Amino acid sequence: MADTFCRDCNKQTEVVFDHAAGDTICSECGLVLEAHSIDETSEWRTFANESNDNDPVRVGGPYNPLLTDGGLSTVISKPNGSSGEFLNSSLGKWQGRGANPDRNLIQAFKSIAIMSDRLGLVTTIKDRANEIYKKVEDQKPLKGRNLDAILAACLYIACRQENKPRTVKEICSVANGATKKEIGRAKEFIVKLLEGEMGQSVEMGAIHAADYMRRFCSNLGMTNQEVKAAQEVVLKSEELDIRRSPISIAAAVIFIITQLSNDKKPLKDISVATRVAEGTIKNSYKDLYPHLSKIIPSWFAKEEDFKNLYSI
Repeated sequence: MADTFCRDCNKQTEVVFDHAAGDTICSECGLVLEAHSIDETSEWRTFANESNDNDPVRVGGPYNPLLTDGGLSTVISKPNGSSGEFLNSSLGKWQGRGANPDRNLIQAFKSIAIMSDRLGLVTTIKDRANEIYKKVEDQKPLKGRNLDAILAACLYIACRQENKPRTVKEICSVANGATKKEIGRAKEFIVKLLEGEMGQSVEMGAIHAADYMRRFCSNLGMTNQEVKAAQEVVLKSEELDIRRSPISIAAAVIFIITQLSNDKKPLKDISVATRVAEGTIKNSYKDLYPHLSKIIPSWFAKEEDFKNLYSI
């Protein structure tokens, strides 16, 4: 059951779903609130003791314009012991021998999807990374290059273009062994290739500390009030002449806010959550320390509270 507003009862009431008729019925007055609704759930149920060999799905994936056949080609399934086993196995072998021009492309898309899922990225970023890789593959063969680094760099660029940047360390953690240096070189190669040979400017938005703030705060389990204060501090800190990376500024601001709150976070925990070295956080903190009275919102902490902070 779920709660829905009933116009006859004039209040929120529990409703009952009649899946056979597709009706949503008020449990108190019996009014049909919605009729002939479409059930978008699966038409089958899978039990623990059932085999997964036979896939009950009757439809394929969506159309993919990046593939030659749009991803709508037919794949002959493996034999399941039925009377058509010989025919299926023979057709499957012939299909396997055929040259699929998109085989490497499909494998690359799968790798990008896996990295995106591990980072919790939305579909738009994954699709943008697929488009970037497709452009790179069409322009120049990638033989001899680190494919994992190329795919990771495509995902990094896609995150920047969608205004949802991830740090290189975060991308590196899901890049199947590719190092930061390799990903950096791959990014330069992709940007140079697209700008030079295709005549397209690869626009990547500027990175701001605020872009990382909410995610870092969430990883540390900070309260909404602390997150709001940290975001205000970050915005005010952009007006200062502090020559530090946005990631370092974000980590230092989180350290300051947690030290002013009741739930103080150790420097080590902040370093792990933000993937910024403790020494870098300390140096950024020293740069921000003289300006605390200007950037800390008055509703979160008073100037006398700054005395509890120590100069590290």
